[in-house]
Amino acid sequence: MSEFSITDTYLKFLEEDPDITMPIAAIEALVTLLRVKNPKTAAEMINTIKSAAKDLTDSIPNSISLRAGCDIFMRFVLRNTHIYGDWESCKQHLIENGQLFVSRSKMSRTKIAQIGCQFIADDDVILVHGFSRAVFSLFKYAAEKFIRFRVVVTESRPTAQGMQLYSLLQEIGIPVIMIVDSAVGSVIDKVNKVFVGAEGVAESGGIINLVGTYSVGVLARNARKPFYVVTECHKFVRMFPLSPVDLSLPEEALDFSKPAEKPLSGPTLDYTAQEYITALITDLGVLTPSAVSEELIKMWYD
Repeated sequence: MSEFSITDTYLKFLEEDPDITMPIAAIEALVTLLRVKNPKTAAEMINTIKSAAKDLTDSIPNSISLRAGCDIFMRFVLRNTHIYGDWESCKQHLIENGQLFVSRSKMSRTKIAQIGCQFIADDDVILVHGFSRAVFSLFKYAAEKFIRFRVVVTESRPTAQGMQLYSLLQEIGIPVIMIVDSAVGSVIDKVNKVFVGAEGVAESGGIINLVGTYSVGVLARNARKPFYVVTECHKFVRMFPLSPVDLSLPEEALDFSKPAEKPLSGPTLDYTAQEYITALITDLGVLTPSAVSEELIKMWYD
């Protein structure tokens, strides 16, 4: 038991299921922690989860998304700890319902696809930046409903996620082309709308996502193109950044201390403020950015 590693367990869940999101992998790891550690009191359990959540977020780069999962599970524990007089029953309830929550969350993309399908029309040309499983699920569902549309995928440096989405869309027969990130300004007037995923959704309704999303958002707003965020509600996180500087990411945007043999530098995530976002398509329904804070209040204080 003393050798249990929350980080290794989390990474194992991600490796075993390529479709799992970071918050859900974090929740599964914390449920496993309760089984292995077998805390004897409510106080011990809460302290164990808090400590494990901190270790996990500290050990994983760009941990904003998984922090949302840790927050959700902690709130779930705090809301249910005092329901049962019998501690063993309480603990078993938390483990079983934690697993049920994970199971339901994995189905959220299907619900998102059904809700978001109304935002795709015949002959649409859609621009996508980065790779999002939720966005891909939406496109796949729309294609199965015989909606005819085309997709422009950015290369999505530095991770080159665009190639993954490009290949998947080709496999299911959706017309797709890939462009370099710097060409977005040249094609933005030729697309009908923009879809992106999110690593995390802040209380303000702004999103943390692959670097370059902010630039795409600015261009879309300037060209008066709808900018839709497709994401699961378990990625809503209690933070309120005002700019990318407030993300406290390990990478520095301007780090002149790096050696000359590494000319490329900068963060892998950025922050797109709520004023650039038309709507968020989630498993809770279609939300305006301002509605995110209301959903977080319901989640934590209702």
